[in-house]
Amino acid sequence: MTLLDFFHILDSMDHFLAVKELFQGCDTPEKKYQKIIECGRSLPSMPPDLKIPENIVSGCQSIVYLHCQMLEGKLFFTAASDALISSGLAALLLKAYNGHPPEFLLKNKPTFLNELQINTSLSPGRSNGLASMFLRMQKNALNFLVPIS
Repeated sequence: MTLLDFFHILDSMDHFLAVKELFQGCDTPEKKYQKIIECGRSLPSMPPDLKIPENIVSGCQSIVYLHCQMLEGKLFFTAASDALISSGLAALLLKAYNGHPPEFLLKNKPTFLNELQINTSLSPGRSNGLASMFLRMQKNALNFLVPIS
């Protein structure tokens, strides 16, 4: 492990910790659900020109748009959904993974969401959507590492 790898790990711990801190005091599935909705309300708006069919995440219960760009070797995502719960789930993933190199997304699954027992607050359809969003983020990361010609 290089010193740079060590600093990436520390930075990721900060991002994951920030998500975990959002849920302090949310000791019931209902409170967690409300916190996810609150996160959805705070998701920055996505420019209309990015709401295109290519950015739709398949496998989600509602329409979810996810756009990725790489700046200076780090990935930055924008997302939007027509449902607050999906927006909230996207916001949690963005909070955890924005600003990291592609390798980070490929090596680090969102296990912090399991620790928070977020899935207990979600329907099976929403859980599948969350998994689909993360899979799409990983595919974006892989495309930046291995561009398809």
